[in-house]
Amino acid sequence: MSDYREMWEKLGLDLQAHDGLLEVLPPLYGETILSQENRPKGMEYFDFVFSEIHGLRVKELVDHRAQGGLVVGTFCTYVPEELIIAAGGICVGLCAGAQVAEEATEQYLPRNLCALIKSSLGFKLAKVCPYIESCDLLVGETTCDGKKKYYEILGQFQPVHVMELPQRKDDVDRALWRSEVRRLAARLEELAGRKIEPESLREAIKVVNEKRRALLRLAELRKSDPPVISGRDALLINQIAFYDDPKRLAEKVNALCDELEERREKGIAIGGAHRPRLLLSGCPMAIPNWKLPAIIETYGALVAMDEMCTGIRYFRHLVDEEPADLEGMLDAIADRYLRIDCAVFTPNRERIEHIKELVGDYSIDAVVYYALQFCDPYTVEAFLIRQELEKEGIPFLYLESDYSTEDVGQLTTRVQALVEMLTSG
Repeated sequence: MSDYREMWEKLGLDLQAHDGLLEVLPPLYGETILSQENRPKGMEYFDFVFSEIHGLRVKELVDHRAQGGLVVGTFCTYVPEELIIAAGGICVGLCAGAQVAEEATEQYLPRNLCALIKSSLGFKLAKVCPYIESCDLLVGETTCDGKKKYYEILGQFQPVHVMELPQRKDDVDRALWRSEVRRLAARLEELAGRKIEPESLREAIKVVNEKRRALLRLAELRKSDPPVISGRDALLINQIAFYDDPKRLAEKVNALCDELEERREKGIAIGGAHRPRLLLSGCPMAIPNWKLPAIIETYGALVAMDEMCTGIRYFRHLVDEEPADLEGMLDAIADRYLRIDCAVFTPNRERIEHIKELVGDYSIDAVVYYALQFCDPYTVEAFLIRQELEKEGIPFLYLESDYSTEDVGQLTTRVQALVEMLTSG
């Protein structure tokens, strides 16, 4: 990484604490990602992006702001990226996947709160995240009570806009959500000092849809058996998709897919012979949370698909490109995002049916359900998922964890037991 210390200092980072973070990340990346053998050449781009995780991309954000553009940070897949781009902004995902400043965080938040929320505040309090410090606005959403109240605290440090997400998908809920999309659009227009025009919104919809199509193409290639890409590398790409330039990301993913198709035709696989194919379901895994996928793929199985916000839930649906007027496009955006099947919804039959669909489409041998401790929507909904899969005779392993490494041994033991059961049957 080049020397960005002057930039980091201007952003207000705690340089000593930030240096400590950057010392930890490369060895972890090397151990969990770079240690894999026979990786596709196309992964070199994503390795480079990670090597510059707090460098080149952050500089792009700083330069964009210097030219009068907006940078907007988001914490969830429900925030419409299209609106931010149409307002002349850059959208960056801010969810964090590591424990930072725990003692300071617990002065604001209870100890028994999910690791994702505590980590997000920890990165802010410790002043080690250049992304959040580069943002003109943070956009939150009411996907759970913990987040909803957390945004009130975060708002003491930085401007925050909260979108009210309905908990059902009836007509009245759709009307509420459409109004929330328009309310966000108005906030962005006010901040940018410009109107969101039909032409800019139409182009933004196409740009984000192209990113989704590239990720869907990659997802389709993960059906290959033997596999042409590991679950860890696929997860890394999805994580990077939250903050990289969308046009560039789509181009690089499509180039990787071209290579993967060639490798499949030549019989070049990752990991050799057939291994148990697992569906990883549940809570999102933000960088650098690779703990569970690394365990799974180190001990003889493959993460064939991810049913989570850092997986197919992020890019599964496209925005309808048919509407030509502004109001029609705003409704199409709202409708697309309301189709996301987060565990916050009740009832949530769509998610159950989608998991069963993925099991069939990806020749899944077992479902591993990953839940962050104290994440009520996902820990509670696990019961219904287990119940449904057991009816279908699909093995189900529930794993509850956080961002620490203290439970690696226990997780490894349980994953090994599942793999042994699948391979001995």
